[in-house]
Amino acid sequence: MWRNSPRGWGLTSITLHWLSAIAVIGLFALGWWMTGLDYYDAWYHRAPWWHKSVGMVLLGLTLGRVVWRLVQPTPDLDGSRTERMAAYLGHLLIYLVLFVVLVSGYMISTAEGRGIEVFDWFTVPALVSGLPDQATVAGEVHWYAAWALIVLAIGHVLASFKHMLIDRNEVMRRMIDPRLSRRSTH
Repeated sequence: MWRNSPRGWGLTSITLHWLSAIAVIGLFALGWWMTGLDYYDAWYHRAPWWHKSVGMVLLGLTLGRVVWRLVQPTPDLDGSRTERMAAYLGHLLIYLVLFVVLVSGYMISTAEGRGIEVFDWFTVPALVSGLPDQATVAGEVHWYAAWALIVLAIGHVLASFKHMLIDRNEVMRRMIDPRLSRRSTH
């Protein structure tokens, strides 16, 4: 049940998917809330520490998720050729925008040459810093890409409910139950 099959997602893919979903929603909410904090708020420094730490963990998870997806079979897609192409392009776009959000967040945080402390466990070094207006440009990209990611995520959720409620197929259940990956197709 750990590995994917042509019939369904394995436990590894399912776990990475849901951890990523929780992290994206949590980071978006925390990031939005952080923008309203003033200097004297107790969370002024604590919230960005959490945001950066979770963001760097999500970057690592996402890199691992991409590698896992490349070495594992992708379950067969249901629907018409157009729906399958839309699903493929939608997933590709979600990954692309997620990487834009994560890398731009990294670029904001490392603009002054300091690495990112991740839960005080380790430091992600500042590999790129000192670019002209790095924090400002990366901040704009981060903000708009985060909104784009949320819009794409909402579309993703709506498509999964369409599969469950209208098409009445197992597309949504396959992302919840790894046992479906082992079920016979006969």
